[in-house]
Amino acid sequence: MIDAYTQASILGRAQKEKLLRVMTYQLRDTADNKWGKVDERPYGGGPGMVLRAEPVIKAVEKIQKKVRKSREAKPHVIITAAGGRPLTNAYAKKLSKMKDVIIVCGRYEGIDARAKKVLGAEEVSVGPYILTGGEVPAMAIIDAAARQIRGVLGKFESLEESRVASHDIYTRPEVLKIKGKSYRVPKVLLSGNHALQNVWKEKKRSNPNIK
Repeated sequence: MIDAYTQASILGRAQKEKLLRVMTYQLRDTADNKWGKVDERPYGGGPGMVLRAEPVIKAVEKIQKKVRKSREAKPHVIITAAGGRPLTNAYAKKLSKMKDVIIVCGRYEGIDARAKKVLGAEEVSVGPYILTGGEVPAMAIIDAAARQIRGVLGKFESLEESRVASHDIYTRPEVLKIKGKSYRVPKVLLSGNHALQNVWKEKKRSNPNIK
């Protein structure tokens, strides 16, 4: 799932240009049984299953050992979790400056809390909602951090947060006619006056209902 996303479009091109590298690992490869089982029922009762600490710790330490052959700094470890620190542009920018980041995708009811303690991992959430697995959050973290790396977006000015940008954006035609109605591009965007356009964009960003 993650390979398909990160090898396509902008992230795929960035990897070909060696601006970043995304590698994926199968947790079942570090299972200590012939079935590749990495989960167990939770202590204390409750529905669902919990990912065991041992295979998670083994997987991360295996990757750390591989990475540290050519690096001095220990890779930063993230565990995707609904209760973690929120993913923001500021945090993504911080990640983009790190040489190596390991993201552990949570599943089921989560990961045995002892894995976080042993690994010194940081829990990160992509929003106030629950998903079925950590793969989508991992892709969001990768994407948000990758676009902060110079060259990934082509022109660094493409970063919305580094320029004045509103939630509404327009392109040709100037007048869009649908079912007898005309929908026009706001006049200020056609004026050529960049100062006025930036003022409009700032207002639009703070109040999407203004015309």
